[in-house]
Amino acid sequence: MRIGVPTEIKANENRVAIVPGGVEALVSDGHEVYVQKNAGVGSGITDAEFVEAGGKILPNAEAVWKKAQMIVKVKEPLAAEYPRCHADLTIFTYFHFAAAKELTFAMVKGGSACFTYETLEVNKTLPLLTPMSEVAGRMAIQVGAACLEKAKGGRGVLLGGVPGVEPGNVLILGGGVVGTNAAKMAAGMGAHVTIMDINLDRLRYLDDVMPANVTTCYSTPVNIRTRVRYADLVVGAVLVEGARAPLLVPRSYLKEMKEGSVIVDVAVDQGGCVETIKPTTHADPIYIVDGVVHYGVANMPGAVARTSTYALTNATLPWVRRLAKLGAKAAVKDDQHLRGALNIWKGRITHQGVSDAFKLPFHAATDVA
Repeated sequence: MRIGVPTEIKANENRVAIVPGGVEALVSDGHEVYVQKNAGVGSGITDAEFVEAGGKILPNAEAVWKKAQMIVKVKEPLAAEYPRCHADLTIFTYFHFAAAKELTFAMVKGGSACFTYETLEVNKTLPLLTPMSEVAGRMAIQVGAACLEKAKGGRGVLLGGVPGVEPGNVLILGGGVVGTNAAKMAAGMGAHVTIMDINLDRLRYLDDVMPANVTTCYSTPVNIRTRVRYADLVVGAVLVEGARAPLLVPRSYLKEMKEGSVIVDVAVDQGGCVETIKPTTHADPIYIVDGVVHYGVANMPGAVARTSTYALTNATLPWVRRLAKLGAKAAVKDDQHLRGALNIWKGRITHQGVSDAFKLPFHAATDVA
């Protein structure tokens, strides 16, 4: 199979979908790998490294998309790439369709086979989402702490405090991978941390493994509203696989929050769990609503591209190799995990969450592929 790796064009997105070791593995499997010139530069990977691994460098995106039978990316195609998404093409990347109507309809129209990292499930886990959730959870505390600085519009609170001055209060909505990693970072800085979730078994586990400055709380609207009043930093860390994030913090809650408190909504790429959140970029990451600083960067791991690229490809490479080996049609038939990753096939929606989000007909993958 001819596999294409274009340069990511999302604003400030420095990751690349494959590393030289991955190119070498795919070439050894008998595939051809075409990488766009300088696609890896943002992650500290040179064209020469890709060539040494057996890849071929093409001068521009048009050449890569035209040559490829399968495109491997990090982020969803943007409008400039929509015309290149044709019916004979397989695309494997993060799509997050349920929060992206324009993208969904464009992929339906184009007819490509769209396999998503975020809905590939193994033993009730999402292994291709996990590494970026780990990065984003840890980054949420880093950027949240920075946003609390007065120069950024924050309250001027040091999360860890100092002797004689109490630390900041961090509220984390969601106890999954993002929330757990955020809690580890915040606790390590010395903050008072509260994690909220609706899964009691998860809360019991977190209560056992987290340090003493982390407490757990069952998530209800009343409990959320009570705790956002005291929070210096709120981290949105909820996930509904393949669907839009639930709305947990309506705008009315902001009026009860402290002036200069901060919201970092990691769920923004799935619509966000805060009513007032909107996607921002690394170049212009924050804005203020009702006195509360909002950070809504939808590709947070892109800021630490080298770490993120290697973490992501450690997880995706085995599945890229399997999809390339089987081809899209056989993958849907023979591999239940890749079947779950398929969201759109030749213009038909094959994931229930996407179907529900836009009230489009749902088709079982095995019925259409």
